[in-house]
Amino acid sequence: MATKIRLARHGRKGRPFYHIVVADSRAPRDGKYIERIGSYNPNTNPATINLDFDKALTWLNTGAQPTDTARAILSYEGVMMKKHLQGGVKKGAFDEAAAEVKFEAWKKEKEAKINAKKEGLSTAASDSAKARLEAETKVSTDRAEAIAKKAADAEEAAKAEAAAKEAPAAEGSEETEA
Repeated sequence: MATKIRLARHGRKGRPFYHIVVADSRAPRDGKYIERIGSYNPNTNPATINLDFDKALTWLNTGAQPTDTARAILSYEGVMMKKHLQGGVKKGAFDEAAAEVKFEAWKKEKEAKINAKKEGLSTAASDSAKARLEAETKVSTDRAEAIAKKAADAEEAAKAEAAAKEAPAAEGSEETEA
């Protein structure tokens, strides 16, 4: 029986969520599977991956073939790297301790890259929020200045109109006195 490590789609239309499963290659995509080894959510940034590392490694060592997307996920999580290092130990290229040191170094580098991406996304989000707030503040101050100017112009016009009404009335009262 040929087994595959592949994704089984779940979630509503336009919002996919995948289970990482080990299934018979003849089974349908979302059908019967042998074992569920994780999940993958591409809707988040960066994508959320929950994977049982040991089960995935065990299935790879027993001959399960990952699909292209599953292989990318397994590589991202380090399962393929660990399998590669185990192959080097079997061939005698290096010992188990050296393989573990190499894997830990790779894992630290990968975590640093992931954390840098998360920090970059959070700083970009906060920077864009600050820029939007500044733009909104500028629009609000411009609007308040325009309203204040319009009110001042209306007040001046009212004063001028009142002065204009008082001037003829004052002239008329001077004529009656003389």
